[in-house]
Amino acid sequence: MDLKYKQEAQCDSSHARLGRMQTAHGEIETPVFMPVGTQAVVKALTAQEVERIGAQVILGNTYHLAVRPGIETVRALGGMHKMYGWKQSILTDSGGFQVLSLAQLRKVSEEGVRFRSHIDGALLNLTPEHAIEIQEAIGSDIMMCLDHLPSTTAPRREVEEAMARTTRWAKRCLLARTQADRAVFAIVQGGTEKDLRTRHVEELCAEDFDGFAVGGLSVGESIPDMYDTLEHTAPQLPKDKPRYLMGVGRPVDLVEGVARGIDMFDCVMPTRNARKGGLFVDAGRRKMNIRNARFRNDTKPIDEHCDCFTCEHYSRGYLRHLLYANEILAQRLLSIHNLRIYVRLMQDIRLALRQGRFQQFYQDWKSGLEQKTERTTRDPSKP
Repeated sequence: MDLKYKQEAQCDSSHARLGRMQTAHGEIETPVFMPVGTQAVVKALTAQEVERIGAQVILGNTYHLAVRPGIETVRALGGMHKMYGWKQSILTDSGGFQVLSLAQLRKVSEEGVRFRSHIDGALLNLTPEHAIEIQEAIGSDIMMCLDHLPSTTAPRREVEEAMARTTRWAKRCLLARTQADRAVFAIVQGGTEKDLRTRHVEELCAEDFDGFAVGGLSVGESIPDMYDTLEHTAPQLPKDKPRYLMGVGRPVDLVEGVARGIDMFDCVMPTRNARKGGLFVDAGRRKMNIRNARFRNDTKPIDEHCDCFTCEHYSRGYLRHLLYANEILAQRLLSIHNLRIYVRLMQDIRLALRQGRFQQFYQDWKSGLEQKTERTTRDPSKP
């Protein structure tokens, strides 16, 4: 498939760019944040609620849906769009992250990855071809190639071997596609070794992939190393195709990623934090814990500048009560808020790019972040 991507604006003083891409299920404006729906659901929320938040595309996961409910059940239920009632685009991870996260339950070979299910121990033989077959059954608009993600502590030799295997698997994934209207993205690996990242970009860009992802970051390396690697890698990717930073991250990481040329982001952080009472406020610059006793009788919304359903209708004190009472509604309402903070941040970034003022937006956002950090860390004994 020739995924239709068009760059509409470019920041003069950074790699940030505004774009638009077309999938089988509609148009996506970039930069974009994609809520994670690992089990064919964005946790605790209906598809209609996710759509009202402003999300344009969500994620599913090949490994998890293959293990439960199983690919035949996914097929019988009409794929993820019909199962969840989601009408817009879906991107699916290939299961490559589980090569790292489930290292004790898998064996990697040239053929693929043999997993023992973390649920019942059943065998899943995930080859590149089977990964594409599963993603097509899910109904994915953007399918990720199966990749080999090594540990952050792996020696250079192992990183090179995993990178070379990722290239071979990516070519097999491209050949395995049977549905021409589905896009295939390759994943750039190489750890934090800049020469390996450059080599892998060159290898993958020699093939006709519809887009490219930067993988293997936010898995244990330092934040400066992550930004440095991204600064080196992203601008080398084709300008006429979308760029995706996998599994990242905090609101500040989204802002920094956009400045380095990234178009697409995903992370479980907004919903996972919400379920524990961790909320993003002030356009994502800082966090608050709604469990704190000081919010017990607080009648204010989570964030007075937020336009989400939760902030428009409920108080901090009531939300804290729901959380302590272990009411399911708490998880739903707090997830709505955090996802809206992420989605609105990307909307604000797109507007700044469209109006030619991204650099000013970037400086103002970072300045606000630094001020909040300084206030938080200041010695309370000093005036």
